[in-house]
Amino acid sequence: MTVNRRLVLATVVVSLLVLTAGCAMIFGGIDDETLDEDQEYDDLKEFDSNVTIEIEDGSIISGSEYRAVYDLNGTEELTLYRSTFYTEVALDIRAVRYWYPNGTELTGSEIHVDQGRSSTEVRVPDGNGTLAWTGDGDRRSFSIEPFVHGSYTVILPEGQRTTNFLFGSANPSGYDREVIDDREHLTWDHVDSTVGLQFYSARNIPIFVGAVFVVVTLGGVGILYYRRQVKQLEAQREEMGLDVEIEDDDDDRKGPPPGM
Repeated sequence: MTVNRRLVLATVVVSLLVLTAGCAMIFGGIDDETLDEDQEYDDLKEFDSNVTIEIEDGSIISGSEYRAVYDLNGTEELTLYRSTFYTEVALDIRAVRYWYPNGTELTGSEIHVDQGRSSTEVRVPDGNGTLAWTGDGDRRSFSIEPFVHGSYTVILPEGQRTTNFLFGSANPSGYDREVIDDREHLTWDHVDSTVGLQFYSARNIPIFVGAVFVVVTLGGVGILYYRRQVKQLEAQREEMGLDVEIEDDDDDRKGPPPGM
């Protein structure tokens, strides 16, 4: 009996550990190793905007990656999330860094970062410092909520554009656009709504135009060939006198019913 009780107790303990681990995976936040990953942010800190975000190009298999640097301007707590069609889910972040106003740096595990189901809560020791993190995005689109109000600069991947209305867009409106080293820079003086971008590879536009031209040309040739064949058939029918008989039949059918 004692052995059986110990076996039952061990089973219960293992089950609780598995259940706890599963809950930790869902609600337990981001581990310190992920928060402290290596990343470089000095180049983005040099921009004048309150928020600077650089998007790196993704591959066909994987999405894009972005780096974000926020001048907090008195904000000590941030609630990070991304909106879906149905709900809000916690924003996944990594390689988190915080700098005091005097430049002293802390890693993500040295500040308060707590991830739940619907948001990731970040608290910093001084709201006048600077916060940075890295996240994942989609291959041809990017969106982020205005966690900090102020001026924004978003840098697209090399060779990517938002200017063609069929394939690209940038919201909100009222931004300045500049291309530097083949990278499109979009700058807003003030943002208080979601930043949403759709972008495309500029080198694919000539390919698309060429494909449309080929399709239109082939379609035009096909239509001309079809009309030529129809005319040839009409000429053959006229030579055989088929059109006259058919027209007579048609005229008979179009006449009034018998007895009228």
